[in-house]
Amino acid sequence: MSDPVPAITEAAATGETAAIFADIRQVLGVDVVNLIWRHLATMDGALPWAWQVLRPLYADGSVIGQATALRRDLALLPMPPIQAEVYATLGLRPADMTAIRGVLSAYDHTNGMAVVALTALRGRLDGRVPVGVKAAEPTPVAAASRIALPKLLDLTAMQPETAALVTALNGLGTRRSGAVLASMYRHLAHWPSYLAFSWLLLAPMDGDGRLAAAIDKAQRAVQSHADGLLVRLIDLAGPPPPAPATWISEAVEPFVGDVIVKMLVICAFLRRVTAEGRT
Repeated sequence: MSDPVPAITEAAATGETAAIFADIRQVLGVDVVNLIWRHLATMDGALPWAWQVLRPLYADGSVIGQATALRRDLALLPMPPIQAEVYATLGLRPADMTAIRGVLSAYDHTNGMAVVALTALRGRLDGRVPVGVKAAEPTPVAAASRIALPKLLDLTAMQPETAALVTALNGLGTRRSGAVLASMYRHLAHWPSYLAFSWLLLAPMDGDGRLAAAIDKAQRAVQSHADGLLVRLIDLAGPPPPAPATWISEAVEPFVGDVIVKMLVICAFLRRVTAEGRT
């Protein structure tokens, strides 16, 4: 399988889709286009409309401002002390750890922005109007520096044990059947021992409910910060969505209702555990 949901690969993108993908990479400061955007590209008119509506809020810092505030509000899972020697024992060299931290940093950067922006977009599609909420304000931001990522691996390109581990990790914190396969694990599949290490940390938290509780709290925080962006979208008006708009809302829902919120919490946890110099 190339993608867990229908999607246009970056290599296959042409014309307007390729131009939008390039603009997304530039504005977000990453080397890959997240799955949600590539999924929207399979629906007639959905990607151009969604990016046209949300791009101004990305460009003026409104999205990153709300995403930064969201990350501050997260009830992060406890972080055990991890000796640097643990990673070396797992066969992970300093260059490997630098690359792993780059993957986690990229997803921490994009997940927070995606979940508040797309939750606001879905609210607009569904006709939701927040009451008593102040519009999110533009936030001056420095030009995004590009974060390089390794090749996004298909499950079929992994060793069977690694593919099974990716699938098992993807099930942690999931609240519904048929969950979207998180791309972060496919990037981290270059380092199977790190995936195994992650599973050993996360599985007990999933089993005793701590992970679910953290995700539930994150979901409530997401809605709060997305509402400010939704007020901005309502004020800006913008073009009407392509018909039927319900298709776009239904396409976005599995991401903002499950996978991105889940990975927002998990990525923040792993990033802290894996932080350079942490002992």
